[in-house]
Amino acid sequence: MVQDREWPPLSPIETGIRGRCPRCGEGHLFEGFLKLRKGCEVCGLDYSFADPADGPAFFVICFACVPSVVLALWIEVRFEAPYWVHLFTTLPFMLLTCIPPLRPLKGWLVASQYFYKAEEGRMVTPLIPPASAVGAGSAATLPGDDRR
Repeated sequence: MVQDREWPPLSPIETGIRGRCPRCGEGHLFEGFLKLRKGCEVCGLDYSFADPADGPAFFVICFACVPSVVLALWIEVRFEAPYWVHLFTTLPFMLLTCIPPLRPLKGWLVASQYFYKAEEGRMVTPLIPPASAVGAGSAATLPGDDRR
C-alpha cells in the first residue's frame, strides 16, 4: 500500500513553490489557481490538514503592494502624471507583482504546515488537586500559599 511507505522529508520551499505534494513531491497540490485538491493523486496524502488562511495575501501585501504604491507615488510626484499614465504603468505593475506570487506562497505555507507538523493549538488545563483531596473540612490551598 502506498500510504504505508516511508517518505523522506522534502524541503517545503522546493515542493511548495512548485505546487507539489509535501510528502512525495510528485503529486499536484492545486486543483485550480489557488484551490487546493482534496488529496495527492500519487501518495494519497489528505490535504485537509492544510489551512494557510490569509498568509499568502499578507506576504503579498507586505512585499509586493508596498513597492507598487511607492512606484505610483513616485510617478505622481515626479511627473504629475494624469490618470491614464497610472492606468498603463502602475496598474500592470501592481497586478504583475501581486497575483503571480500568491500560488507559490500558498504552496510553501501548506508544505511548511506538513513539514513542521503544524496543527491547531489546544488549551492546557493546569493540574490543581480538587478541594476534597487536600483535606476534609479545610479550604484548598496551592503550594506556597500560607493563607489559612
